[in-house]
Amino acid sequence: MLKQIIWSPLSEKDLENILAYLDDKWNTGIAIQFIEILNHLLKQISINPRQFPLIHKHKKVRKCVITKHNTLFYRDRIKSIDVLRIYDTRQNPKSLKFK
Repeated sequence: MLKQIIWSPLSEKDLENILAYLDDKWNTGIAIQFIEILNHLLKQISINPRQFPLIHKHKKVRKCVITKHNTLFYRDRIKSIDVLRIYDTRQNPKSLKFK
């Protein structure tokens, strides 16, 4: 059974920024490729949420690498998957916060 994907406001903003960057600095085709990869991974996560490593036991946060520069952080709930962040790995890791 597929779990529902719920985007946090912060993750929506992250995705918006990444797509704007890709469209501006590269091209629309690269942005579309990113969306396709992301959709494929989200489908995998909704089928089997525990396939990616748990990186924060207390907060139950898991990590999925999208590309070498972008990582998806999510939480597995009983009926849904909470997308917490899509993080650009070139940033300072201390700036990564989860709500």
